[in-house]
Amino acid sequence: MNNLQNKQLFSILVDYVSHKFLKLCYFMVLGSFLISCGNDKSPKNSETLESGTKEVADAPTETKTNTILFFGDSITAGYGLQSTDEAYPDLIQKKIDSLGFDYTVINSGVSGETTAGGKSRIDWILNQDIAIFILELGANDGLRGVTVSETQRNLQAIIDAVRAKNASTEIILAGMELPPNMGRDYTAEFRAVFSNLAETNDVEFIPFILKDVGGIAELNQNDGIHPTAKGHSIIANTVWEYLEPLLKS
Repeated sequence: MNNLQNKQLFSILVDYVSHKFLKLCYFMVLGSFLISCGNDKSPKNSETLESGTKEVADAPTETKTNTILFFGDSITAGYGLQSTDEAYPDLIQKKIDSLGFDYTVINSGVSGETTAGGKSRIDWILNQDIAIFILELGANDGLRGVTVSETQRNLQAIIDAVRAKNASTEIILAGMELPPNMGRDYTAEFRAVFSNLAETNDVEFIPFILKDVGGIAELNQNDGIHPTAKGHSIIANTVWEYLEPLLKS
């Protein structure tokens, strides 16, 4: 067999092997694709069933706990603390649990929040059943020099929204005071906003949320405004004086 014939024979063998190899690869790829599709369906079906089971398991029941919602600014949020577990709403949850009350605390504090900001997000917050609503806003209004009338309007709008959603929701209004450097007239008018709102709306009233904490250096962080963990412990006790009677009733 001459060289030409050898080359022709080799070419035929290469074509034949290549054809078989490509055919084999085709079926391997096709089989792999069908298998993967089959496997893809199983997890999806399983995931759907698991999700369905979870939805049923997490469905609200008649024994669900009542909600206490703290709606405030950086004081409620626990600004500057090592952990939110040190913030006064979380401390109150621990006290509630220790006494066996059937309530769950939700901390809806936002650092830097003004009464206008609270007014803008209140409708979203009210997409849940709330038994007790603690309103702690206004400090940032005062520090920014917002007019007293605007602060009062915003707080009133928040109270109105809560009652419109559920008239049986108990409301606790936390009062705030400003440092004297904001001006005597302004600080006096600002302080009166909270007591006036509490009287007008007949809600529970904490005269000063920072009682025994505000202005005391060792109970506040370096900024002199935000309470330390020890300060939050005192705030929790102050709030508890007004909250506990509602829980018992």
